[in-house]
Amino acid sequence: MSTAPFNDHFSSHAADYARARPRYPDALFRFLAERAAARERAWDCATGNGQAARSLAAHFARVVATDASAAQIRAATPRQGVEFRVASAESSGLDDASVDLLCVAQALHWFDLERFFAEAGRVLKPGGLLVAWCYGGCLVDDACDRLVQGLYRALDEYWPPQRRLVEDAYRGIELPGRAVACPPFAMHAWWSAGDMLDYLRTWSATTRCAAATGGDPLQRIAGALQDAWGGARRRVSWPLTVKASRM
Repeated sequence: MSTAPFNDHFSSHAADYARARPRYPDALFRFLAERAAARERAWDCATGNGQAARSLAAHFARVVATDASAAQIRAATPRQGVEFRVASAESSGLDDASVDLLCVAQALHWFDLERFFAEAGRVLKPGGLLVAWCYGGCLVDDACDRLVQGLYRALDEYWPPQRRLVEDAYRGIELPGRAVACPPFAMHAWWSAGDMLDYLRTWSATTRCAAATGGDPLQRIAGALQDAWGGARRRVSWPLTVKASRM
C-alpha cells in the first residue's frame, strides 16, 4: 500500500464533505452498469465519502472503494457489498485484471495521470470500463449564481492549480483505450440557503483561504445569498462531464 504524499485538500473537513456534497444521479450508475462487460467487481477510486461506491453497490456484486485519505475513509458510511480501503490511486493493491469497472468521481485532476492510467490498465479486465466525471459551477438563478460565481473568482489565488482541469471540463485529459460515448447527466438537489453555504465551505479554496487568513471567506456573500435565496428550498443543478473508455 502506498503511503506517498498526495493532493489532500479535504481530510480536514471529511465529515462536512460527506454531509454537504450533492449526490450523483442514479441514471449515471445504471448507464455504467449497462455498459460494463460484467458486473462482478467495481473499483471506486478516490472514493472520498463513498457516495459513488454506495450507488455502484446496487449494480455490482462487489465494490472496492479506495482513498488515500484515512480521514475520508473513516467518514464514509458503510454499505453492504462495499469494501473501504486506504490506498492511493496510483497503487491500489488490487490484483491484476480483477475489475470490470473503474470509476473516478470528481478526483481525476488530483492524480499523477501517467501512473494512474498504468494502474488502471493493470487492474481492469480486458474490455473493462474506465470512467471519470467532474462537475464545476452550480446553477440556481441569476441572482444566486452571480454571488456564488463572485465568491469563486474572489478565491482564485486559493484554488489548487489542478482545479483548472475541472474548469476546462476535462477537455485536456484523454483517457487510454477506446472512447465510449456518454449521454448528458446532471446532479440536482433541493437546498436551503444554509445548505448552499455548507456546500461552499467544502470548497478546497474556502478552507485554504480560511487557514491562510484566519477569517471566513463566506462572510462576503452569506447575507446577500440568504436574501436572494429566500426562505424556500431551491433547485440546484450541476451539469456533469463524463468521460469513458474501454480498455
